[in-house]
Amino acid sequence: MIPGFRLFLLFLLLNTASASAQKVFSVDYASQADVKVFVTDYASQADLLVFKVSYESQAGKNDGLWFFTKHASQAGHKVFFTEYASQADVLIHFVKYESQAGWKKKEKQAFFY
Repeated sequence: MIPGFRLFLLFLLLNTASASAQKVFSVDYASQADVKVFVTDYASQADLLVFKVSYESQAGKNDGLWFFTKHASQAGHKVFFTEYASQADVLIHFVKYESQAGWKKKEKQAFFY
């Protein structure tokens, strides 16, 4: 195999892996968002239970471990927080512990691929 081609394949593989990580950026307008989310009062109302991680390296792969980036270009997904549940694509609830994070309604997972 050509050495340059191996490097290209490695770059492509690493780039694809980071694109699916749940690094999110909160946008100001719904029209800027990839996904519109609403934060529920109770975990039982949510499609996805989200745990905010402190470091980018802890961001999950569509499993509810979110890292909020400082710039939109660093994020895999741009989210807009809606005022009403009926405006949202996905209902989320922020949890206190990492082990609580995850999808409750698997059919909504496609919004974050």
